[in-house]
Amino acid sequence: MKIIHTAKELGNGGRKVCLAIGVFDGVHLGHQQIIRQTIADARQHDAIALVLTFDRHPNTVVAPDRVPPLIYSLPQKTRAIEALGSDAMLLLHFDRAFSEQTGEAFIRQLARDLGQIQSICVGADFVFGRKRTGNVELLKTLGAELNFTVHGVAAISLDGQVVSSTRIREAIRIGEFASASQMLGRAYSLAARVVEGDKLGQQLGFPTANLDCTGLVLPPNGVYAAHVICRTGGAPVSNQSPAQAVNGIGDRRDACPTPAHRAALNIGNRPTVSQPTPQLRVEVHLLDFSGDLYGEEMEVTFIAKLRDEKKFASLGELKAQITRDIAETKRRL
Repeated sequence: MKIIHTAKELGNGGRKVCLAIGVFDGVHLGHQQIIRQTIADARQHDAIALVLTFDRHPNTVVAPDRVPPLIYSLPQKTRAIEALGSDAMLLLHFDRAFSEQTGEAFIRQLARDLGQIQSICVGADFVFGRKRTGNVELLKTLGAELNFTVHGVAAISLDGQVVSSTRIREAIRIGEFASASQMLGRAYSLAARVVEGDKLGQQLGFPTANLDCTGLVLPPNGVYAAHVICRTGGAPVSNQSPAQAVNGIGDRRDACPTPAHRAALNIGNRPTVSQPTPQLRVEVHLLDFSGDLYGEEMEVTFIAKLRDEKKFASLGELKAQITRDIAETKRRL
C-alpha cells in the first residue's frame, strides 16, 4: 500500500479515485465496511482505492480537553488498513490551519488535487470541516456538481448496540477482550514502542521491556499472559514525526528470532516500589529471550489475566510472585 501525505502525491495517471474518509481508530467492523465499499467501487470502475485519514485524533487540535485515548497506534492503524486491500493511504497532518477549512473547501481542494473522484464513502453520521460544516448531505450536493457518488454507510450493530470506537475503548478498559475483539473483527492487541526504564526487572532477574503507551487506552491494571510480536522500527516514536513512524512498514523485519513470543505482562503503578510520584507502567517480560529491544515496536495480544496488581511486603516477596506468574504464564500458553 502506497502511503502519501498530500493528495498531489498520488500520481494516479488519469485514473479515477474512490475515497474513504475517516479517523478510523481501531479500524473496527464499521470502518471496514466503509473501506470495503470503497475498494469495491474502485474495482468496479478501474479506479484507485484511497483511504484518507489523519495523523492524530482531530480533538487533539479542536477540543484538547476531550481527546479520547486511542485504540491503535498510528503504525497499527496503518497495518489494519493495508490488510483490507486499499491501494493507497492519504495520511494528512491535522493541525490548527487544517482545522480552519470548511467542509466544502476541503472537498473542493481534494477534487482539484486528486483529479476525478469517482466516489466518496463515509459513515452516515460523519461530520468534518470547520464548525462541523461538512456532512453526507454536503457531500451529495458537491457530488452532483463535481460528478462523484456518495455512500453514507450505516453503522453496524452487535448485540443490539452500534459498533463504535467508544464502545471498544470501554470494553478494553474493563478487560472484556472478547467483546472488543468481536467489534474489531480481529483479536484486540496493544502496540507501542519499547523505551528505557529503571531496570528494576533486570535487578530482580526478570528483565522487562517498558512500553510507551502514551495516548492509548489500556486494560485494567494487573498481570497478564500474552503473545508478543516484535517489529523493527528504527528510532523511538518520540524522535519521529507521525509520517516517519508509518513509512517503511512493508520493509520491516522481525527483531525477535521467532514471529511471536510468550510473555508475562504487568500494567500498574508498582505499589511495592517506593516512588515519590508513582507512574502507570506497561512492562513486558519475554520468556526465553535475551537481547536489546529499545526502539522496537511490540504488539501484545492478551491471552489471560493472571491476577490483580498487589503490594508486597518486600522486593523478595515480589520476586517470588513473579516466578509464580511466569510459571502460570507458561501453563496458560
